[in-house]
Amino acid sequence: MAQKKSGAGGKSKPVRGKPSVTPEKRAALAEVRNKIDGIDRQIQSLIAERAGYARQVGKAKGKLAVAVDYYRPEREAQVLRMVVDRNEGPLSDELLVHVFREIMSACLAQQEPLKIGYLGPEGTFSQQAVLKHFGRSAHGLPLASIEEVFQEVENGNADFGVVPVENSGQGTIQITLDMFLTSNLKICGEVELRVHQYLLSRTGHIEDIERIYAHPQSFAQTSGWLRANLPKVEKVPVSSNAEGARRARNADDAAAIAGESAAHVYGLKKVVMTPIQDDRENTTRFLVVGRQIFPPSGHDRTSVLVFIHDKPGALFDVLSPFARHGISMNRIESRPSHQARWEYAFFIDLAGHIEDEAMKQALAELEAHSAQIKVLGSYPVAVP
Repeated sequence: MAQKKSGAGGKSKPVRGKPSVTPEKRAALAEVRNKIDGIDRQIQSLIAERAGYARQVGKAKGKLAVAVDYYRPEREAQVLRMVVDRNEGPLSDELLVHVFREIMSACLAQQEPLKIGYLGPEGTFSQQAVLKHFGRSAHGLPLASIEEVFQEVENGNADFGVVPVENSGQGTIQITLDMFLTSNLKICGEVELRVHQYLLSRTGHIEDIERIYAHPQSFAQTSGWLRANLPKVEKVPVSSNAEGARRARNADDAAAIAGESAAHVYGLKKVVMTPIQDDRENTTRFLVVGRQIFPPSGHDRTSVLVFIHDKPGALFDVLSPFARHGISMNRIESRPSHQARWEYAFFIDLAGHIEDEAMKQALAELEAHSAQIKVLGSYPVAVP
């Protein structure tokens, strides 16, 4: 029996303690836990069975040279879309896709882990995009620049590379587009990553901050918050947010703008617990680059690079074949071609795959109006 304690006026009050659990509730809880354990055993058994079948698929393909020969992004996209279509809750589509992505990543790594180059160092949003698209069984290769990512994939030192191409608020990353002007790599996939920017420091105290390190894109994405809260602090641009976090960990008066993963990697604290980006829906799109184009997945996007001379109606001539064949255009961006004076290159994202008949006919018509057409890739549309 609970002890009683005298209160004001001599009245006694029962001492509050933890609510007692009746034997009936304990028995019911034990039964539920036993059912969960049974389901866990079934899940583990089914994952092992799936891994066995994945190994059989590898054997059926014969003796292949490297891990990339076993990878089929179109098949993975189809599997993940079926996961989304089957989902009736209570777990979100994004969470279930993450679980199945990790299962597929582990099954593929039975042959040999994929090597994925990305803009490093460790802790960047590019690394997060690698983990989201390839899972944790892939081997990430942090590299110093976007140019180096392209080079390592071209040289065969990496199977694929992941590079940022555009942000929902700040637009295109021009260096990525410019790399396609000369590179023979193909786009094999895309990743959409919700980007949360945090203010991080060694002490976690905003009053200590005298300078902030960040990538220029992150400064742009958080400019409103910085003007309102830290208008006089020095802003120091760096090559990546992870590099900024690495520098900030060495001084009490420094801070960095970066993601949560950088905070864990470099031992920093959140100065402000909520993200500080101005756009709460801030999203960056990444491209997966490789050495070949893969077959259709059923819901694909094609990216082309069209070189045209500066003449009246040139852009109309480029776009009209796609309209005539019912092909939707998702994005268009122009850049100097770097091949001839006043010649421009148009980067165009189109709905569909290069093997679709309508796409073939539209591109064939376009050849008559352009100096050059370069198909950059046909790849599955990003799965949430």
